[in-house]
Amino acid sequence: MTNSSQPERLLTRTQLGWRDPVDAFAPLKDTPFALLLNGGSGRWSYICANPMRTLHVAAADGPGDLDVARDAMASMPFKRPEDAPPFCGGWAGLFSYEYGRALLPKLGDGADRDAWPDIALGLYNELIAFDHDTQRVEHCYWRWDDNKDPKLLGLFGEPNSDAALNSPLATTVTARLPRAEYEARLARTVDYVHAGDCFQSNISQRFDFELNAGAHPFDLTRRLATSSRAPFSAYFRLPGLALASNSPERFLQIAVQQDGALRAITQPIKGTRPRGQTEAEDHALANELLSSEKDLAENLMIVDLMRNDLSRISTPGSVHVPKLQALETYANVHHLVSTIEATLAPGRDAFDVIKAAFPGGSVTGAPKIRAMQIIEELEDEARGPYCGSLAWISPDGAMDSSILIRTVAFEEAEDGGWRGHFRSGGGIVADSVPAEEYIETLDKARAIRAALEQE
Repeated sequence: MTNSSQPERLLTRTQLGWRDPVDAFAPLKDTPFALLLNGGSGRWSYICANPMRTLHVAAADGPGDLDVARDAMASMPFKRPEDAPPFCGGWAGLFSYEYGRALLPKLGDGADRDAWPDIALGLYNELIAFDHDTQRVEHCYWRWDDNKDPKLLGLFGEPNSDAALNSPLATTVTARLPRAEYEARLARTVDYVHAGDCFQSNISQRFDFELNAGAHPFDLTRRLATSSRAPFSAYFRLPGLALASNSPERFLQIAVQQDGALRAITQPIKGTRPRGQTEAEDHALANELLSSEKDLAENLMIVDLMRNDLSRISTPGSVHVPKLQALETYANVHHLVSTIEATLAPGRDAFDVIKAAFPGGSVTGAPKIRAMQIIEELEDEARGPYCGSLAWISPDGAMDSSILIRTVAFEEAEDGGWRGHFRSGGGIVADSVPAEEYIETLDKARAIRAALEQE
């Protein structure tokens, strides 16, 4: 996809003064296909807007849409400068969980989709990249479309005066299912495991709310950035829809090696404990997680699943696990995180990786297809963005993507107000205790609920 003879004039890079990316994005909060990837606790954040092309698929019927995206970018002349940000132009956007039905047809039709499309991507020839390590900001603009002038530079023209609300964003957050009903579904999942249907299935529950008058979905993004910033925080705006994610989990990252090979990394999360109220309690909870046979086994199952997914499109013998069941600590929880790496086979690219591995095994269970069939039966409604992915893909094959957990989906009402929902779940295995798993879903939902209800 890379044209090594590309003249430098195709790319214009403009250095800008430092601003917080969340504040800088505020003027774009209602612009369709405006995307904020706010890697607050990592190195890079990005603002993307004004795509030169979009790919919006309400209900995909196969993997062909990925080929459309690949073909559209293949003709783009692209030569990455050595000091350029990891993402400096290309496709970016959403793959909803239901896109997995198109890639795994044994799943069947499943529950009716809601308002969220299977795919919503923009092909961005301009973006703003924020380097949190060096406090450098730059605007990248590719002249891939002679009729399209850059517009993002105007974002820095005026100070932002739009302040976050100082009152609760939502008054009531309500679980869709009574506790007893949700625990009964978890118990049914345990029965499936004991019957040999699967080793693990990830079952979630849904929470609904309405934003108070005057509140906006972007206000939640701002609050989470202050109270509980996660490595894959994001905000994405579509017509009538908005997505606010506070995800800690990477799905897939692909880096271009010096020899041109593509190196894939996935980092599934399995195993959770809440943070303690004191240092001693916090340390004890972390040690409890590290010594939990159930959580360690649950994590290992997903590692094996992801190794299998990657092996389908990787050079034989290149799949390995440099980190197994490592402890990572966030504002509200401890997690077990493993790292799996592989070198893609010649001729394979990011789109092939999505075909092979989507949706991520950490949010389905194992074996994947049977686990997803159980999810369809017991959740009995579309997940939409939840457990899908936000991703960017560059013409040279580089990619990064998140798993959309800790994520809120908003729909705009006819009166201009907003209603929202989010889901929280966990992997159910043979020795899962439904009452304990229920409490874990509340631990995972705590940061979002606090940000919605805080004054």
